[in-house]
Amino acid sequence: MPTSALVLALGAAFLHAFWNLILARAPDIEAATAVALVAGAVVFAPVAAIAWDAEREVVPYLIATSILELVYFVLLAAAYDRAELSFVYPIARGSAPVLVLLVAVVVLGNSASAAEVGGVLLVAAGVLLVRGIGGRGGTRDLGLALAVAASIAAYTLVDKHGIEHASPIVYLELSMIVPAAGFLALALMRRGRPAVRSAVGVPAITAGLFAFGAYALVLAALERAPAAPVAAVRETSVVIATVLAAPVLRERVGAARLAGAVLVVVGVALLA
Repeated sequence: MPTSALVLALGAAFLHAFWNLILARAPDIEAATAVALVAGAVVFAPVAAIAWDAEREVVPYLIATSILELVYFVLLAAAYDRAELSFVYPIARGSAPVLVLLVAVVVLGNSASAAEVGGVLLVAAGVLLVRGIGGRGGTRDLGLALAVAASIAAYTLVDKHGIEHASPIVYLELSMIVPAAGFLALALMRRGRPAVRSAVGVPAITAGLFAFGAYALVLAALERAPAAPVAAVRETSVVIATVLAAPVLRERVGAARLAGAVLVVVGVALLA
C-alpha cells in the first residue's frame, strides 16, 4: 500500500471519528445533525456540479440509498442521544461489514473464506467486550447500535451497484440531498426552529464538512491502492473514536471497551 494512500485513508478515519465526536458532544444532537447534513450538501454541491457524471440508471439506487441514509442518520442521532459514543460507534461500524457478509452468503449464495469467518468471530468478540460481559451496555442501546449497523450495511449494498452509474462525488452529493432535507424537516418539526437555529455554528458545520471530506479522502486513497487495505485502514476510526471519547466526551473508556474496539478493527481488516 503506497504511503500516500495510507495517509489518505488514515485522514479519512480521523475525519470520520471527529465528525461523530462533534455530533455526540452537541447539546441538541438532532438539531446539530440537521445543520451538519445541510452544510455538507451545500458546500459540496458546486464540486459535484463541476465533476458531473451520472447516468439515468442511477435514479433507482439514489432513491433507495437516500431513504436508507435518512434512516441511518435518524438512528445514529437517537443512539448518541441514549448511549455513549464509545459504545455505539464500535458496534455500529464493526457490525455493518459482518451484516454485509451475511447477506452475501445467506441471500446471494456466496461462499465465506476462513479469513472472513475469523473476522466475524473477532468482531463478535469485540462487540461483546464493548458492551461488557455483564451486559452493562443495555439491551435497548445494543439493539439501537445494531440497527445503525443494519442501515449502514443496507446502503452499502445499494451503493455497491449504484456507484457504477455515477462518479463517486456526484453519487455522494445526490444521495445526500434527500437525507439532508428530510432530517432538517424532522428536526424543525420535533425540535422547533429556535433549536435548529441555535445549532448553526462552527461545530455542526465542521461536522458536516468532515463527513463529506472523509468520503473524499477515501476516494482519493482508492485511486492509489486496492479497496481491501484502504477499507481496513479506514476502520481504525473505531479505535480513534473510542480513545478520544474519554477526553472529549468524558466517557469512561475502560481497558475492556478499548480492547473490544481493537478486536473490531482487526476483524473488519480480515473481512476486508
